[in-house]
Amino acid sequence: MRQLQGMDASFVALETRNSPMHIGSILIYNPATAPGGFVRFKDILRFMESRMQLSRTMRQRLVRVPFDLDYPYWIEDPDFDLEYHVRHLALPKPGDWRQLCIQAARIFARPLDLNRPPWEFTVIEGLDNIPGVAPGSYAMVTKVHHAAIDGMSGIDLMEALHTLMPDAPPPSTPDDWQPEQVPSPASLVARSWLNAVANPVRQLEVAAKAVPGLARAVKGLATKDFALHGEMLAPRTRFNQVISANRVVEGRSVPLAAVKAIREAVPGAKVNDVFLTIIGGAMRKYLAAKDDLPDKTLTAMAPISVRGKDEKGDMGNQVAAMIAPLGTHIEDPLERLEYVFSQTTNSKAMTDALGARNMTEMSKVSPALFLALAAQAYTRLGLANRVALPFTTVVTNVPGPPVPIYSAGARLESMMGLLCLTDGLGLGHVVQSYVKEATIAFTACRKLLPDPEFYAQCIEDSFNELREAAANAPEHRAAQAKAAPKPAPKAKPAPKPAAKPAARTKAAVAKPKATGKTKTTAKPAAKAKKR
Repeated sequence: MRQLQGMDASFVALETRNSPMHIGSILIYNPATAPGGFVRFKDILRFMESRMQLSRTMRQRLVRVPFDLDYPYWIEDPDFDLEYHVRHLALPKPGDWRQLCIQAARIFARPLDLNRPPWEFTVIEGLDNIPGVAPGSYAMVTKVHHAAIDGMSGIDLMEALHTLMPDAPPPSTPDDWQPEQVPSPASLVARSWLNAVANPVRQLEVAAKAVPGLARAVKGLATKDFALHGEMLAPRTRFNQVISANRVVEGRSVPLAAVKAIREAVPGAKVNDVFLTIIGGAMRKYLAAKDDLPDKTLTAMAPISVRGKDEKGDMGNQVAAMIAPLGTHIEDPLERLEYVFSQTTNSKAMTDALGARNMTEMSKVSPALFLALAAQAYTRLGLANRVALPFTTVVTNVPGPPVPIYSAGARLESMMGLLCLTDGLGLGHVVQSYVKEATIAFTACRKLLPDPEFYAQCIEDSFNELREAAANAPEHRAAQAKAAPKPAPKAKPAPKPAAKPAARTKAAVAKPKATGKTKTTAKPAAKAKKR
């Protein structure tokens, strides 16, 4: 029996019917690599059953303390039933991409049963009319409660349920799993009193560790290593209201090589800056079309993993966060990228000064009762309509496997991330890379974003505009340099009379020093793949 940490417990406290706190993905598999080129549902069950011991998440359930006096606990579920957690359905004809997204949104909108291990996988067949998807392929919509995993531990779960070869044998690790008895309410209350006594000591320890970070932050502000400014606080938009229980999901895939080429247009920019710029452009296009674009830039909360190597595979969340302005007030794509790069550099410097790990540790000592009461009050009083969050949306970047992986022998062809939403946060994005593609996906409240196809098109258009601007950047800069006025030549001094004729010497020709790599215009990348 293990107790949840503060951030993990916050996702349990925030859980409501309209705000189920799970994250997940849409995975598409091609069974051509499986034995016989076909995968049956019972093959999937058998494959998962053979790998249960590789994941701590799969067979653990939550036990809440009465009255939320303390953080919940994880126990090994004595009633674990794999077939309850893995479901099976098929799309009706014609089986196209939009139907898959609608079905995934319906599945994702339903809360998990927190009296069982908090995860569900739904296998979906009938993908008969999706461009680029081979006949006979199937999808899997995954849902795992955010209290159990963050983005990086979610990748560890993916690794546990996939292999590097289609014909890989079952793991040799013995499965010595043992169920646990559900603790009584009286024993949980007794534990809560002991933890309440010890918690002030833990708070002092965390506060002591945070002091150096606060000192570095004050020093950084004084020396202007970074700055606090109003652009880090977002204006209210249509996405920052009380949300409904209904969801929409969509996304677009882009070549990863094209994204890496775009970042070269702004020296020092990172791949994540490019994704933030694309999303900023998409939100600008969408809100401008609705005549609802604020003059001030919108911002994103960008999670940062602080998970150490020795914590690989651990359950729960090991993340901090930074605020990233998206440059939605800037029309020019390259200017927006330059702006986003400057702002993320500032935010990273601030986060580094405070210490991202310290920010995570501070969340672990928040009193559980007050945390639960605050979460419930925020939802029940509808405070999201009156108290704005400091950010507009969430953009989480999850690096996926750089090589193909397989499940039950079927090759994973594509992956698209899904996010939980809460009141005040009606739109969230997941950027996920896999082999040679990157997917920009979003989850939104259907009431606040009723036209997901249009917003997906805004993402595609934003990417294409930024790619074109980056490809034309060298010529643009060369033209600017050519048009700039040349400095007036300096007056030459009068020559001195020579005492005697100078000896004829061979003139030395000096080659100009290279000022950098010459950038050639790359062949335009293929149009963003539309699934």
